[in-house]
Amino acid sequence: MPAIRFTLNSKPQSVDLPSSMPLLWVLRDHFEMTGTKFGCGMSLCGACTVQVNGQPVRSCVTPVSSLAGKSVTTIEGLNNHPVQQAWIEEDVPQCGYCQSGQIMTAAALLAKTARPTDSDINEAMRGNICRCGAYCEIRKAIHRAADIQTTGAAK
Repeated sequence: MPAIRFTLNSKPQSVDLPSSMPLLWVLRDHFEMTGTKFGCGMSLCGACTVQVNGQPVRSCVTPVSSLAGKSVTTIEGLNNHPVQQAWIEEDVPQCGYCQSGQIMTAAALLAKTARPTDSDINEAMRGNICRCGAYCEIRKAIHRAADIQTTGAAK
């Protein structure tokens, strides 16, 4: 089995693992990056969301073989992103379990839509489940992150 080469949080990586191994377990078990969470294992809840080439993907069902030559960003690779700042300012997390997936999805949305409407946010975030029901806070934080990103204005 040939090594799979990809970029992880801006650093070149090479792994010699079974090609069908889900990215989630590569991140957690091989790279010891535990910010990406296991939720359902069926791509239904969004807790495992990371970005591949800037697009949100569910790492629990993404085989490592599909990453060859691609760029993966995890919550550990965001580095004080405006979404993270806004999450803190709006005090979004309740239990916090879904939050890395929520943040990764929101960051991808803001990368393509600088000033998302509530409708844009609802569409982008619809597959990310928050068991604590912090959806209103999440929406407020995404709007705040858009402000931070476009004007540099923090709270």
